[in-house]
Amino acid sequence: MRSWLRRRVASEADVEDIIQECYCRISQLRTVADVAQPRAYLFAVARHLLYKNVKAARVVRIEAIVDLDTEWASEEPSPERVTAARLEMARVHEALATLTERARRIFIMRKVEGMAQKDIARVLDVTEAVVENDASRSLRIILRALSGAEDAPVPDARKEGRGRVRSH
Repeated sequence: MRSWLRRRVASEADVEDIIQECYCRISQLRTVADVAQPRAYLFAVARHLLYKNVKAARVVRIEAIVDLDTEWASEEPSPERVTAARLEMARVHEALATLTERARRIFIMRKVEGMAQKDIARVLDVTEAVVENDASRSLRIILRALSGAEDAPVPDARKEGRGRVRSH
């Protein structure tokens, strides 16, 4: 199971955490007599936990950021940290400005507000496929802006996505 998990997660610590959580979940069962295929059951539990971890890693709730801010409120950030954060935020704003209005709204609703794709599609009166495509394209652009070279220009998403997805 460890080698199966290693191919699917980024760190060894995550592998160990998932395995430990599997053991905890199985130990909470009243009886294992109903488990016809123990190995398959163990892998199903591991797969469920893996998906849960991946999903949790994709969406960062604003409340979590606020909790971190209050937790470290006693520490005054260094001037370097403040400057780096301002530069990073400027790059995010620059990247957001290149998105279409719909893509920007979808990105904010999905990644900042944590809304489900189905709910965003309903609110904006578009298909879930449009929400998924715009959200993933926007995320790629934001990540490219943040991970790229400091002087690299942010690609214009309005040009990048043109012709691939129809607006509704």
